[in-house]
Amino acid sequence: MQCLRTLRTACVFAAALALVACASLMPEKSSSNTYSCGQLDIRVAETDAGLLGIDFADQRLLLKPVESASGALYAAPDNPNTRFWSKGERASLTIDGERYPECLEPGAIEEPFEARGNEPFWRVQVAGGQLTLERPYESTTPLRLDAELEQSGRHGRTFVAEGSGVRVKLSVARQLCNDTMSGSQYPVQAHLTINGEAFEGCGGDPERLLRGVDWVVETIDGSPVMDRTRVTVRFLDQHRVAGRSSCNRYTGRYHLTGEGLTLGSLASTRMACAPSLMNQEHRFQELLGQVNRFRIGTRGELRLLAPDGRAIVAHRSSDGSIP
Repeated sequence: MQCLRTLRTACVFAAALALVACASLMPEKSSSNTYSCGQLDIRVAETDAGLLGIDFADQRLLLKPVESASGALYAAPDNPNTRFWSKGERASLTIDGERYPECLEPGAIEEPFEARGNEPFWRVQVAGGQLTLERPYESTTPLRLDAELEQSGRHGRTFVAEGSGVRVKLSVARQLCNDTMSGSQYPVQAHLTINGEAFEGCGGDPERLLRGVDWVVETIDGSPVMDRTRVTVRFLDQHRVAGRSSCNRYTGRYHLTGEGLTLGSLASTRMACAPSLMNQEHRFQELLGQVNRFRIGTRGELRLLAPDGRAIVAHRSSDGSIP
């Protein structure tokens, strides 16, 4: 009987060793991360070949690791102007020379991050482990405190700071926020408490609501875009805008402030098309030049609005096209 128990124990031990050996021979499962680069959502994962795969819309980029002084850097083997860099929960993406807005993991915020509220006015900035606060009802020098990350999740972050008789708590959530005074929109909702008194506001870079994708126009001043035609708007880095206006391509500049959005210095190619296309193009370009604000609608659509209420309505392209 003792021999039988010993044999059984040896068999169990041998089986355990076999499982360990099999596990050691199996390839490690590659970890993957998701990021939001403005309006562009990407998924990043290492491949078995040691490359980095970046998936977005219907496209895939394969990048190889390259030397970097800080963080992890990858570049396309045949195109150094396509690269991805990451460190911690932040990353940057450049495709064919176009630099996208800072890529953030779910819940993360850009740094420096700024939020503000109205009635009473307040403003707070978080950067480099410090929280800088302009307090409501006061016009004194901003208060600078060491900040700690109290909570981190897929939907936002909570920071706390204390000093000089003031305890501050800032909670931010990655949700669309409407400024109560200007009506402008921001990508983050902010909740601030100062010694227990609560204030609401908005934060983050509003360019993140515009940049990263082609916006495909659905209607121009209420009229649907003609079948089998394509009208687009793309907001690029360095305050550039470009797209297709039916027959021709156009480029220009945009200016985004807390009061609104304007587009100007529009230049276009000069191809001639059918009269109906040229008429649609003229209406689009004329209205685009009068835009003074934008709204993101309940379906995620972009509304470019003129002072008289006329609008260009567009949705995000699903094909990942890059101009």
